[in-house]
Amino acid sequence: MKITIEKRTNKEGDKQNLRLVYWYGSYTDEYGKIKHNRKLEQLDQFLYTDPKTKPEKQHNKETLQLVEAIKAKRITEAASGQHGFTDISKANASFYAFFRQIMETKKTNGSSKNYDLWQASLIHLKRHYPDESLTFEQITQEWLTNVRRYFDSQAKTKSGNLISKGTASSYFNKIRAVINAAYAKGIISKNPLAQVTGIPPGKQERTYLTMDEVRALVHADCRYDVLKRAFLFSCLTGLRWSDVHKLDWSEVSIFNENPRITFNQKKTGNLQYLDIPQQAYRLMGEPMPQGRVFQGLRYSAWMNVELLRWAMAAGISKHVTFHTARHTFAVSLLR
Repeated sequence: MKITIEKRTNKEGDKQNLRLVYWYGSYTDEYGKIKHNRKLEQLDQFLYTDPKTKPEKQHNKETLQLVEAIKAKRITEAASGQHGFTDISKANASFYAFFRQIMETKKTNGSSKNYDLWQASLIHLKRHYPDESLTFEQITQEWLTNVRRYFDSQAKTKSGNLISKGTASSYFNKIRAVINAAYAKGIISKNPLAQVTGIPPGKQERTYLTMDEVRALVHADCRYDVLKRAFLFSCLTGLRWSDVHKLDWSEVSIFNENPRITFNQKKTGNLQYLDIPQQAYRLMGEPMPQGRVFQGLRYSAWMNVELLRWAMAAGISKHVTFHTARHTFAVSLLR
C-alpha cells in the first residue's frame, strides 16, 4: 500500500484542499481499462494557491508539516494493522500463491470434482485479473465487487456462452473461501467480504426428452456419428459426459452373457459396476481389447452447435445439451 498527499484546487482557484490517498493497486475492468483501488481521507486542511503575505506563507508551511506528520502516522498505523493488515510482509503476500495453496488441500483420492472446480475458478479469475503479482493489499471491497460482477455477468464457457448462475456461484464461493481463510490465518485483520454478498445459484430447469423425442433423434441425421451414438448411449445408461468421453474398451466385459462396464466415476472417483442393455452396447461399435470407445468425441463449440441442429432436425425445440441425455435416463426410470 502507498499513501500520498493530494491537493485539489477549489472553484475560486485561491485555495487547495488536502487529503490523503491510500493506493491498493489496480485492476482491469470489463472494458479493458485500468482502474485503481484506492481510499480517500479528507483532512480538513488547505493551502493558499498563491501565498503573498507572510501569514499566508507561514500557514502553508505549518499546514504542510502537519499533513506530512499525519501521513507518517497513517503509514505506521498501516504497518501495525490498523488499516486492515496485520503487517506489511503479510499484506504483500501473493494472493494467487495462497489460492493455489488452499486449492492443493482439496486434492483427495476419492474425488477430483471439487479440485476441478477450484482449478476452473482460478482459470476464470486469471482471465479477469491476469497479474500474478496480485497481493492481499489489493483485495479490497471494490476489487471483490468487480470480481463478483465478472463471474455473475461476464465469465464465459469455452463455447462462448455465459456460465450458468450455479457455476458462477460455485466459482465465486471459492474466492470467498480463500479470503475467509486469509482472515482466519491473520493475513488480513479486516474481512473485505463483509459488504460483498455471494452469487445466488438460481433455479435451473432440467431439460429432458420424452421417449418419442429420443426415437425421433434415432431417425434424424447427425453430422457427427460419434456424437449421435454417444448421446443415445447416455440416454440409455445415464452416464455423464465425462464418463462417456473417457470410456475405454478395457473397462467393458461380458458378465452372465450381458455387457458390463467397470469404471471409476469421473465426478466421484468411486468404482462403479454398470450392466448396460444390448441396445446401448451396439451403440459402442466394434469391440476392441482397449482404446477409447467413442473415439473422436470431444467438447467443442462445433459439437454443441451440431447437437442443437440435430435436435431441431428431429423436430425438438428444447435447448438440448449433452446433460439432457442423463436427465432423460432418470425420467425414463421414474416412469
